[in-house]
Amino acid sequence: MAGAAPAAAQSVEVSPLRVELAMGKGGAHTQAVTLTNQGREPVRIRARLQDWFMAKDGTPQFDAPVPAAEREFVATSWVRVAPPEQVVQPGQQGIVRFTTAAPAEVADGGYRAAILFEFGAAGADPVAERRSVQFRSRVATLVYMNVGKTTPTIELTDLASRQPAGQPPSIITTLKNSGRANVRTKGTITLRDSAGQLVRTIDVPNVPLLPMAERELAISTAKEGQAPLAIGEYRVEVKIDVGMAELLVGETVVKVR
Repeated sequence: MAGAAPAAAQSVEVSPLRVELAMGKGGAHTQAVTLTNQGREPVRIRARLQDWFMAKDGTPQFDAPVPAAEREFVATSWVRVAPPEQVVQPGQQGIVRFTTAAPAEVADGGYRAAILFEFGAAGADPVAERRSVQFRSRVATLVYMNVGKTTPTIELTDLASRQPAGQPPSIITTLKNSGRANVRTKGTITLRDSAGQLVRTIDVPNVPLLPMAERELAISTAKEGQAPLAIGEYRVEVKIDVGMAELLVGETVVKVR
């Protein structure tokens, strides 16, 4: 997430960028995020909470309204951060602690929030900065919370191939989460030639599927540094594990020209 001052974002390492919690109703969890200033100048860092959702391609969206079907899973109000603002000197670390408290009456489900870390010059007037209309460089820690007992309900709704100009073909897998759980993917894609011989095995990326949302995974048939497939036609079998009793399985054909 880059704004008008990417150098500030590049000089601060934020860890972790993802937190996944399994929580009971009424339960609370406290954790720290470490902010390391790897640059040569002091950096003012402001932490604030933000609602978010994922676009179909998996890109987190922070500045657009959350879709109506997903609003009940936004849990920003459950989270408190401290301190909200600090200056971190070069070579030093800052700590932001956040506490997540799930309401006792909340329904079972997968909830989420984000902590946005915004970066600015240490010598600037923080009040004036807040009033000014400008973009800041920023980095987010995404917080996923599965509360209570959640059962994955995922469908493989589409499987196809796509070959962008000048690039290896990609396998396009569309997954629909019609359940209430935050889910992550794992699995394999196998490619066989016209004779049925195994040509390549590709790992399905470990990515989140949010409740009541659809996600499209574009998985390249050639990893970085790997030779592209030879011209021809290949049978593709996809097997994806999302924590259900059975794997999601699909087949398609990819033609390399």
